[in-house]
Amino acid sequence: MKKKILAIALVVSMIGGLVVGCGSKDKSKDTSKKSGKTEFIVGFDAAFPPYGYKDKDGEYVGFDLDLAAEVCKRNDWTLKKQPIDWDAKDMELKSGTISCIWNGFTINGRENDYTWSKPYIDNKQVFVVKKDSGINSFADLKGKVVETQADSSALAALKGDKKDLTDTFKKLTEVAEYNTAFMDLDQGACSAVALDIGVAYYQINSRTNKDDFKVLDEEISSEQYAIGFKKGNTELRDKVQKTLDEMAADGTVDKIAEKYADFGVPGSLCIGKNASK
Repeated sequence: MKKKILAIALVVSMIGGLVVGCGSKDKSKDTSKKSGKTEFIVGFDAAFPPYGYKDKDGEYVGFDLDLAAEVCKRNDWTLKKQPIDWDAKDMELKSGTISCIWNGFTINGRENDYTWSKPYIDNKQVFVVKKDSGINSFADLKGKVVETQADSSALAALKGDKKDLTDTFKKLTEVAEYNTAFMDLDQGACSAVALDIGVAYYQINSRTNKDDFKVLDEEISSEQYAIGFKKGNTELRDKVQKTLDEMAADGTVDKIAEKYADFGVPGSLCIGKNASK
């Protein structure tokens, strides 16, 4: 599909344009030595496909995790994929139990809380509903039960800029992860799920009854993804960005993106260097 091909190309151009910022070096230990190698510990939500999740063989995979694996390979680091409780991500990073947060991590509203890579994905939040629900717009959500993940960007938007919309719902329910939300949607326990568009397409396309769902055209909000490091740790950030630049230049990022084109990297993700924020 043209849209998918465009998305992949734009991922490459975005990462290829990563810009290293300035700041003091962090003296804290956020990487460890293992068998003489630096251990790069990526903190991620294990239920956030296509960026990080567990596949049918029980392995942790995903677009971001594959990028991290290649970064480690090129730096002769040992990669440790560390699933974390998303609510505890700050504690994990500050304590040094993880080296970074790399998993569809939103920079907007957190700009001063971490040392960031340059944003590499423009993302948006949307509603998924059943096709036969009669819900075609925000107005149709009045009096409905809506679900979203705790501490998610969608939740922040629905409690913030979109609170007027939320006030029309019968109830806004927080769940631990989106598999639960989609089971509830399928069974009629809720009428809509609010989530990132990439996760929405993954959840829909991975179901046998995928034709039963649709994404509403109206978007809840938009944001950007970046890699979050402990504030002040520019040294590690710089190494990771330099390697990502090299991966973009030689086509490796392109190849990794192609693996996830059918699950969560649609053209509507609008990945590119002409980011609006």
